[in-house]
Amino acid sequence: MADGKLRAAILVVSDTASQDPSTDKVGDTLTASFTAEGSNSWEPPVIKIVPDNVLDIQRTICNWTDGPDWVNLVLISGGTGFAVKDNTPEAVSPLIHRHAPGIVHGMLAASLKVTPFAMMSRPVAGVRDKSLLITLPGSPKGAKENLEAIIKLIPHACTQAAGANSRALHAGGVKKLEAEAVPRAHTSPSERPQSNDPNAGPNRRYRSSPYPMLSVDEALNLISQHTPEPAVIEVPVTPSLVGSVVAEDVYAGEAVPAYRASIVDGYAVIAPDSPTAGPSTKGIFPVASITHANPGGTLSPLEPGTVARITTGAPLPPNANAVVMVEDTILVSSTPDGQEEATIEILTGDIKPLENVREPGSDVALGSKILSKGDIITSVGGEIGLLAATGTKTVKVYKKPCVGVLSTGDELVEHNDPSKLYGGQIRDSNRPSLLSCLSSWGFPTVDLGIARDTPPGELENVLRDALRGVGRASTSVDVIVTTGGVSMGELDLLKPTIERSLGGTIHFGRVSMKPGKPTTFATIPFKPSSPTGSAQQERESKLIFSLPGNPASALVTLNLFVLPSLHKLMGMGQRQTAPGVTPALGLPLVSVTLAHQFPLDPKRTEYHRAIVTASRSDGRLYATSTGLEGVGQRSSRVGSLASANALLVLRPGRGKVEKGTLVEALMLGNVVPEA
Repeated sequence: MADGKLRAAILVVSDTASQDPSTDKVGDTLTASFTAEGSNSWEPPVIKIVPDNVLDIQRTICNWTDGPDWVNLVLISGGTGFAVKDNTPEAVSPLIHRHAPGIVHGMLAASLKVTPFAMMSRPVAGVRDKSLLITLPGSPKGAKENLEAIIKLIPHACTQAAGANSRALHAGGVKKLEAEAVPRAHTSPSERPQSNDPNAGPNRRYRSSPYPMLSVDEALNLISQHTPEPAVIEVPVTPSLVGSVVAEDVYAGEAVPAYRASIVDGYAVIAPDSPTAGPSTKGIFPVASITHANPGGTLSPLEPGTVARITTGAPLPPNANAVVMVEDTILVSSTPDGQEEATIEILTGDIKPLENVREPGSDVALGSKILSKGDIITSVGGEIGLLAATGTKTVKVYKKPCVGVLSTGDELVEHNDPSKLYGGQIRDSNRPSLLSCLSSWGFPTVDLGIARDTPPGELENVLRDALRGVGRASTSVDVIVTTGGVSMGELDLLKPTIERSLGGTIHFGRVSMKPGKPTTFATIPFKPSSPTGSAQQERESKLIFSLPGNPASALVTLNLFVLPSLHKLMGMGQRQTAPGVTPALGLPLVSVTLAHQFPLDPKRTEYHRAIVTASRSDGRLYATSTGLEGVGQRSSRVGSLASANALLVLRPGRGKVEKGTLVEALMLGNVVPEA
C-alpha cells in the first residue's frame, strides 16, 4: 500500500475478449467505479484477460497474490453462471484460505433488487494470504452493480486481510463506515413505484415518475454509451450494398484499364516520337485489322504503314501507340464485298504517342486504395461500380441493425381494419409510420404487430419472441422500438416488464423535451442460443427504445434518439473526417433564421416542426412553423409533421423568441427552395 493507497487487479474471464480485447467493456467499467470512489483510496487497477480455462485463471490469481508484489484486491469477472464453460467459481474456490460469505450475500441482495436473474449467479469471495478475492458477473452492468454494493466496505476488509490497522483509513469509526457503506437510493420512498399491476389498487401505484428528468444531451450520451460497437460481416458486391459502411480499407485487385485501351472510335496507328523520328501519320493507309473488346481474342501486331480499325474501350494491337478519331479520316476504298474498309486517308499528321489512349492502370492502379474504412457506399457515388471494375468479389462492411417495431395498447386497431371504430378505439398509425421511416433510412425492419395490455404477459411474450426471432418476428432483431405504454397509466406496463420480467436496465425514463417527455431507453441482457456442439455464446445487450404513443411524439423521438444509435450500430462513427474528429451521428444540424415569432416552453426544450427554405436573395435558411402549433396548441399534434422538413431546437424560456433570431435546426429532409 504505497502512499496509503490500496492496489487492485481485475481479471476478465472470456473466450471472446481473450481473442479480441477490444470487445471487453468490463475492465473500463470497473476501473471507472474505482475512480469514482476516489483516487486517494485506490491506485489505478491492473487488468488482464484470460479465456474460460481453470489453469489460466488460477495461475493469474496466484501471480497477483503469492509474491512479494501482491495486490490487496483481485476482482474476477465472468464465468459465474450455469453454462458448461462457466468454471470461475470452481477455479477460485480452491485458492481461498478463508471464505467471506457475507460479501457474497451483500452482492446477491443488491442484485436481486435489480433483476431476478441474480439468483442464477454463483459468486464466491474470500481471502488468500493477504489478498481479497471476489468474483463478479461477466456483464459490465452486473459487475458494476455488484462492486458498487460492497465497494465502501472493501478498503476496510482489505486492510484487515493485510494485517494492518484500518482505523487510519476510517478515522470516523465504525458508525461512519456503516453510514458510508449503505448505498443511497436515487429516489425517496414516496417516489418509488410500488406496483404497475392494474390489480394492485391505487394505494400501491406510484403517483409520480421515479425516473430522473434528463436533458436531451444527457439522454443522447447514455444512448451512445450503451449502444454496442458495430459488427463486421463479409458480403458479396451487389447493389444491395448501397447504404452500407465499409469496415476495412479496400485495395484494387485488378488495374483499370487492364490493358492499353482506346478512348475513341477510330484507327490505331504507330505514331512517331517526333516529326523526324518516323513516317507521318498523315496519308492513305491500308486497314490491316479490326479490333473489338472481344474476350479471349489474340491481336496481331500492327505493322508499320498500316492501321487497325478500333472501337472505344478496345485494346490497342501490339506496336500501336495512338488512335486517330474516325472524324479525322476519309474512307478511300472498301473490300470487294463492300462489308469492310480496305483503305482510309488520315487527314492529320500531328498525332502524338498515347493520343486518345488510356494506359494500363491510368484510372485505377493495381493495389491502390479504392475505398477507406468508414466510407459509405452511396447510390450515386460510383462505389459499387469501382468495386466491380477492379474485380472485387466480396467486401467487409458493418452489419446494418435489424429493427423490430411494436405498438402497444388495448385501444389499437390495425390501420387497414375494415371495421368501423367504436368506443375508445384508434387506428394504429405509429407502426406504419415508423416502419416506413426506418426503411427510408435503409434499415431492415420486422413488423412485430400490436401487443395488448391485457391479458397480462402478452407484452413480455412478444418482446421475448422478438429477441429470439420466433413468433411474429421472422428473424432476431437487434433493436426494438415500441410506442405507447410508457406514461403513468395503470396499464402502462413497458417499464416494469423490461425491468422485472426481462431483467433489463432502464437507462432513462424521462427526458426534458417537448414532445416526447416519457421516452424510455433500456438494454436487455440476451444470450443467443448456440448450435449443438458450438462454443458457448457470450451474453449480448439488446436495445429497446420505448417511445410515446402519440404519433407526432413517436416520430420526433425516433429521429432524435433512435437514429443516432442505429448510425453507430451500422458503423457511421468509424471514419475520422479530420485528425481526432469523428462525424456526428443522427440528423444533420444547421443554423436557421426564424421567419416569425415562436412561443417558448418555460421548462422544456421544444422540438418544433418547421419548414426550412433557402432564400434566393440572400442565400440564408429561413424557418417557418408548419402552422399547427400556435399559442395554446399542443406540440404533439400529428399533422405538424406532414410537411415538416426540420425540427427547430427551441430552448426553454419565457414569452417568445423573436423573428430574425438564429436557432439550431435538425434537418428531417431536403431544404425547400424559396417560391
